[in-house]
Amino acid sequence: MSLSLRCRGPTRQSTLTGIEASTSVSDFCVLVATKTGVPPEQQEILAGFPPKPLELPQDRASVPVSSLPLASGDTIVVRELPGPPPQPPVPAVVPPMAAVPPDFPSNGPHHQQQQQQQQSIEDAEMAAAIAASLGQDVGCVSGGSVSAASAPAAPTPPAAPPPSSGPAAAAGAPGRSAASQGATPTSAPVRRGGGSYVVRRVIESDNSCLFNAVSSILHVYNLCAHISMHAVRADPFKYNEAFLGMDNAKYCSWITSPDKWGGAIELSILSSFYGREIAAFDIQTQRMDVYGQDQGYSEQVMLLYDGLHYDAMAMTPIQDGPEELDITKFETSAPDAQDIQQAARLLVQAAHEARQFTNTASFTLRCGVCQVGLKGEKEAVQHAASTSHSNFQEY
Repeated sequence: MSLSLRCRGPTRQSTLTGIEASTSVSDFCVLVATKTGVPPEQQEILAGFPPKPLELPQDRASVPVSSLPLASGDTIVVRELPGPPPQPPVPAVVPPMAAVPPDFPSNGPHHQQQQQQQQSIEDAEMAAAIAASLGQDVGCVSGGSVSAASAPAAPTPPAAPPPSSGPAAAAGAPGRSAASQGATPTSAPVRRGGGSYVVRRVIESDNSCLFNAVSSILHVYNLCAHISMHAVRADPFKYNEAFLGMDNAKYCSWITSPDKWGGAIELSILSSFYGREIAAFDIQTQRMDVYGQDQGYSEQVMLLYDGLHYDAMAMTPIQDGPEELDITKFETSAPDAQDIQQAARLLVQAAHEARQFTNTASFTLRCGVCQVGLKGEKEAVQHAASTSHSNFQEY
């Protein structure tokens, strides 16, 4: 029975079909090379869930591909390992110096002349080697010097970067720590993850970021707001005014408005509806809140919260991999569950050190409808409840 595999390489993806069980691992690697552009000797092939490197045999020519833990329909990920280091250049052969008689003074004029002759020979050999490496006529080299036509130009030093301007260049960008002046990481490696990374996936800011983020990691059509509404309407005893902060019927009308956004209540509802834990990481406090943790759910998904906005988090089998490779649901009892969670914490820590969060208790807002100035999330919520205004801008 032949194998059919989906193959993802560093720059392209394709399908491998008709691989017979008797095909040698060596021929299989050659086939992979034709599809991915990665030479067989530099291939690292990952398979499984989550993807882990396959242990390829030493003698690939005599071992069949059926010995590998692969089945038809599997996806393999191919990474390119570093190639062998370049071989050092062979030094030019320099004629040995004539033996110096024992009674010949080492610092006399004859010795100095001999040293100068030796240096001239070495210079000539070096110049010839340089000219040859540049594809130039070695005949241009004579008398231990290189003619102007064949002499290699002195390397041009790199141009100095243009000086930064503005106050940020002098004192650092406002609100940024010294450790975060460089680019903030958007991924973190998973320990014992076979080269996998936890990555931040940015969700569009359109007042529905929480629902869009949950939809993206659960791979469901974005009906999250309506799901929340139906769940609340179906259980008015549980979702009462004390729980919701408003009347049950008013909440059902409020949450389905396109300019309203969700939070902890909605995460709790969605966790229950989809039967999965939802781990929400807060950048400012670096706290992780797990919704549905006590329900015995077998899978977990992850979100990132910056005080105003939710992004999704996923695991990718290769650094900077496309979203098509993302793994967004993780088994809570898997051996690497703690490693994935730890990588997520490292990503949150990096975002915290870069101050990529908004302190909603003290930030200042202006209502875009009536232009009233507000301070903090509490005043914004109160203003929205009393006026039904929801268009706020931070300033």
